Amino acid sequence: MAFAYKQYDTTKQQVRSKTIIALTVFLLLMTGAVFGWRWLRHQPTQDQAQIPLRKVLNFNEVFFSSLFSNGNLAKSYVPAQAIKNPRVNGNEGISDGFDPAAWKLKVARKPGDTLYISLDELKALPKTEIIFDFKCIEGWSMVTHWGGVLFSDFAKKYNLDTNQKYAGLVTPDQGYYVGVDMPSMLHPQTILCYEMNDKPLELKHGAPLRLIIPVKYGIKHLKRIGTLFLSNERPADYWYERGYDYYSGL
Repeated sequence: MAFAYKQYDTTKQQVRSKTIIALTVFLLLMTGAVFGWRWLRHQPTQDQAQIPLRKVLNFNEVFFSSLFSNGNLAKSYVPAQAIKNPRVNGNEGISDGFDPAAWKLKVARKPGDTLYISLDELKALPKTEIIFDFKCIEGWSMVTHWGGVLFSDFAKKYNLDTNQKYAGLVTPDQGYYVGVDMPSMLHPQTILCYEMNDKPLELKHGAPLRLIIPVKYGIKHLKRIGTLFLSNERPADYWYERGYDYYSGL
């Protein structure tokens, strides 16, 4: 019994020592985190983000874009796995008073060369469906089912200069806009989308036409495309201007 008592006493002392060490480390880490956060908040900003944070975001863009490949496809699902009533997240650019019957997609190929393309003309192109796990930068995701025309097919049909580095997309009211690198636009799963769950898009989901780009987070999936243009300069991007990552890749 004396031996058993001694063993128990030693174990209890070890637990107490480890507890003290763990609490000390935790307090040091918390203190470091608080002071680090205060330091970061007082740093000068660049493009609406503190410079150290913006440098990290820029590094992420270089790193993840170097891994990009058309062979890296988002996982596909079957229609039965798609959610029937997808979440509506954000209404930037979805202003009231929009008339979908009068809508045409404005495509600025170059100065003085602008096309206006109807939804029927888009639907005349080969249709592609994509069922994938739509991911939001807020942390949630959902399996969704979309239909439309591959951007690569669209670009070929209308002789777009895809040697340009970027595509810019803007809502009709100019309230929301994104810039997307051309390799991601030409990815074999990127579509100009006019259907969801085999039905025409609803206005709240971006009708009559929206971007679906599975290699990007949801902030790049612009709803209600009004204007599309190509550029070698980075187009303006709504969330980049508010401190987020420009690339926003998965």
